[in-house]
Amino acid sequence: MRILYLIPARKGSKGVPGKNIKLLGKKPLIEYSIDFALINMQFEDELCISTNDESVIEIAKSKGISIPFIRPEELANDNASSHDVIIHAINHYEKLNQIFDAVLLLQPTSPFRIQEDFNHLSKEYNNNTDMVVSVKLAKENPYFTLFEENRDGFLNKSKIGVFERRQDCPEVYAFNGSMYLINIESIKKSKIAEFKNIKKLIMPEERSVDIDTLADWTLAEFYLTNENN
Repeated sequence: MRILYLIPARKGSKGVPGKNIKLLGKKPLIEYSIDFALINMQFEDELCISTNDESVIEIAKSKGISIPFIRPEELANDNASSHDVIIHAINHYEKLNQIFDAVLLLQPTSPFRIQEDFNHLSKEYNNNTDMVVSVKLAKENPYFTLFEENRDGFLNKSKIGVFERRQDCPEVYAFNGSMYLINIESIKKSKIAEFKNIKKLIMPEERSVDIDTLADWTLAEFYLTNENN
């Protein structure tokens, strides 16, 4: 299987300004994803950093990585979707007659991945799968703690079920933002939200930090410090 490793890293962040190049521990945040890709890539694979950030480009160059293109500005604003960014990268390589079986989306905001995670992710994937995605066990549960407001202004459980304890509810999962191993043919036909055949890789809470705010950053520093100790 030939994989396109895709790291999306647009310029600009409201929650944590400059977070892709901000030092987490001893290296910029984006380097965690770059290093993970470099360790796992096979000879026929390709690493694509989709960015419009000159600082990210300099970091990539310092690690011997060439940037295939500068991400167009229309794909670098708040309205651009992950689907658009993925399709743009796929189209770029197909124009060069480089064809891939799957794309592995590695978001820089989720730095804590280990080799075992990737091995399990890969084992779950096959040609009949739209995507294998990393998840965490969700604390909130639609059978117990999640509600939707009805037309009369009253709260109803998001999912019908009669459970007296949360522990008795079916387990539910939340995407943790770390890894998405996506079938190329599937992503060409539909968006991720429309996928039907999705398999999961469960990651623990301490490797499921998705940095979007300064509070998330502080939590990431906590986990990193404790891991190193």
